[in-house]
Amino acid sequence: MGDPSSMPPKQPAPDPMIRMRRRGRVRPLEQIPVWHGFETIASPASGGVEGETPESSGIDALLDGLNAEQRRAVTHGEGPLLVVAGAGTGKTQVITRRIAWLIATRRARPSEILALTFTDKAAEEMQLRVDQLVPYGYADTAISTFHAFGDRLVREFAFELGLAPDVRVLSRPEVVVFLRERLFELDLAEYRPLGDPTRFLGALASLFARCRDEDVSPEAYLAHAEGLTERARELEAVFATATEVGDADRDGAAAAAEHARRQGELARAYRRYTTLLREHGAIDFGDQVALALQLLRDSAAARETLHARYRYILVDEFQDTNRAQSELVALLAERHRNVTVVGDDDQSIYRFRGAAISNILEFRDRYRGARTVVLRRNYRSLAPILDGAHRLIRLNDPDRLEVRVGISKRLLPERSDRAAQPVRHHAFTTVGEEADWIANEIRKRVDAGARPRDHAVLVRANADADAVLRSLNGAGLPWRFSGTSGLYARPEVRLLLALLRAVADPGSSVDVYAIAASERFAIPGGDIAEVAGSARRRHRSVFEVLEELEAQPGLLRISPRGRTALAKLTGDLRRYRELAQRRPAGEVLYAFMRDSGWLAELAGATTVAAEEQLANIGRFFDIIRTQSALLADDRAVFLARHLATLIEAGDDP
Repeated sequence: MGDPSSMPPKQPAPDPMIRMRRRGRVRPLEQIPVWHGFETIASPASGGVEGETPESSGIDALLDGLNAEQRRAVTHGEGPLLVVAGAGTGKTQVITRRIAWLIATRRARPSEILALTFTDKAAEEMQLRVDQLVPYGYADTAISTFHAFGDRLVREFAFELGLAPDVRVLSRPEVVVFLRERLFELDLAEYRPLGDPTRFLGALASLFARCRDEDVSPEAYLAHAEGLTERARELEAVFATATEVGDADRDGAAAAAEHARRQGELARAYRRYTTLLREHGAIDFGDQVALALQLLRDSAAARETLHARYRYILVDEFQDTNRAQSELVALLAERHRNVTVVGDDDQSIYRFRGAAISNILEFRDRYRGARTVVLRRNYRSLAPILDGAHRLIRLNDPDRLEVRVGISKRLLPERSDRAAQPVRHHAFTTVGEEADWIANEIRKRVDAGARPRDHAVLVRANADADAVLRSLNGAGLPWRFSGTSGLYARPEVRLLLALLRAVADPGSSVDVYAIAASERFAIPGGDIAEVAGSARRRHRSVFEVLEELEAQPGLLRISPRGRTALAKLTGDLRRYRELAQRRPAGEVLYAFMRDSGWLAELAGATTVAAEEQLANIGRFFDIIRTQSALLADDRAVFLARHLATLIEAGDDP
């Protein structure tokens, strides 16, 4: 690709690297004109340069629109920086412009900058904004989630960690399945009850994940359990020789012994689980960060490589980092100490584990003299919302940064509206009463001239919307639900799952009924009900009744159209069942989509709904391919059972 600066300008007036400002529109921040054709950029200590150059103009463009606090954070030079950023204060803009500023001022090459965040969506947004600021060829800054970065290190240094480069990462549902399949190898007693041996597998998976997150190795857990056992023995020895021992003392000693025994069992199970993972070439989600941390601690060569690679580190949502993530950042920044963390204890979603304020306080203790910048100017909300939020969050005092450190974090609104209404709180005795009130309020506003689309109802979880939607229906109000269900709950995926289970087990009447009721066969509802009723009365499966109906057409009163559709359904299920005995499950599902015309129908449609269905089906086939690769036999009877176990364990992408 040619050098952009060497191309002749189409218009003589502006610099060839500066894009024209359009009149009448707010000029968006574009790629800044400092990337080529200059020796150095004036550093804060160089005193600057007289006159405006393309470089200084570009830096001005980069900093344009920032308030004083944002500018201080973006232009911070060397050393640690803590940015306390309240909601709506432009923290993502600060991070991305700081990355661009570090590159533009030649403080770091793009590849020497590492930015870490928590979600794929946040990482993608950050990458997009950096790409808008930095031209092609300069945008190789590492921007990713903690787990994606850890996974990259694990694979890069797999040899040092004693792992294969193609090590497989197990999701939490896969961990539960992994534990279930090796239940009797975990040396469990109290946590494997005879009546329900798998009862505690989900809790064990959560415990092991929490150990990874909190930087507790199997060895450390075992040492802790042995310490508990030793203390319990000491108590027992003391009470054995004591002349006067009360019931409370005996109960205390028995409780200590029981606690030590259980913790010892869990510690041994944790060690065995980790060993089993390694033996099967797998790691879990928490291992991605835990192993990266182990690598930096144990390998001087890897530590040297990474210190030379990353000179500046930026962390978003720092208040929610766990112990392993926080220690990983500290080790990465150990040499240069050029670490910028952005966080706000009031926005923590992991406050229950004490991470919110402790992370920020520990950062201040670890980096004495670190610069602190507080972003208070809110660009999102009006004063009544900010005031109400401040009154509410102060109920968390004194466990807040404002109280513990003595800084003011009260948000100041940049937007104003004289007609802004105060925040109101209404309490109701039942969910239905609340939903009816919401619908009536919207109905009044619509009757007064407002549009239904002018209103929004926020709920905590998708399931909480059901009552509100029923009330809106009752009030005659149109609505659009923007919540998303899991992949397995999508109608198109549910149909494919039903087919997979039906060919694996034709006796599954629920799945055969679901296929019969789908649009693929267009069987009249009355005919389906007749078949299902006959199966229930005679204690037969739906498929058995269909086969009998095929042999004895007069067995049930079925419409001519329904009889034809039912015959096709019976023949298709029999054919796919025979195919499933010879071919992989994925081929069976693809044959169904192709033969039924469903695939061609979706491919030829131009609606958004059809595109979503195709995308969901594509994701499901990716899961089929991935899970089939893990099985010794990928035919439907085995894959259906495996997927059922995953779904039961909580898998729902």
